[in-house]
Amino acid sequence: MLDNITINAHSSIRVGGDRVLYFDPFLVTEEPHDADVIFFTHSHYDHFSPKDYTKLAKSGTIFVAPSSMAGDLKKAGIENAVLLEPNTKTEIAGVPVETVPAYNIGKLFHPRKNNWLGYIVTVDSQRLYICGDTDDTPDARQVKCDVILIPVGGTYTTTAKEAASLVNHLKPRYAVPTHYGSAVGKSGDGEKFAGLVDKGISVVIKIK
Repeated sequence: MLDNITINAHSSIRVGGDRVLYFDPFLVTEEPHDADVIFFTHSHYDHFSPKDYTKLAKSGTIFVAPSSMAGDLKKAGIENAVLLEPNTKTEIAGVPVETVPAYNIGKLFHPRKNNWLGYIVTVDSQRLYICGDTDDTPDARQVKCDVILIPVGGTYTTTAKEAASLVNHLKPRYAVPTHYGSAVGKSGDGEKFAGLVDKGISVVIKIK
């Protein structure tokens, strides 16, 4: 399962398999045009980047975004996107999808009122929680997942220590740190996070 997950940078995630899923394409260097579904967690430039997602989209690609991003998608020329609210369960291109509110506590960068999202997708019978830009919130603490992809770079999201606290509470099988080493965070944040995660949870570093 983890072999099918790649991060080209930051929070730009690809999940391969029967369906190719991308989350928040950013700093994309190649143009494979292989995306079955492209998910956006919110509208910040490092998560919603037209110059990057166009390198991945193909005829028939489905775009998924928070309902609050309807205007951003229309402005970018994306029509007929799947727009979702927090705490929604649905199926997209045969993939079970659940949404989780993604927001800050005590910071103004990602207000809860914006209804921005994290996503849980079920691939190969494994529940993958792609957190989006979030803090350690009560909503995040309710998630059940096998794999978590979680921001660790701080400033706008959880720090390595905060992310580890959330992961240790959720107890997934695998944890993959994201959102560090480029737009924000230090290159060593992934290793710092790994050192704080409980034994029995495997931390897999995908950002090199």
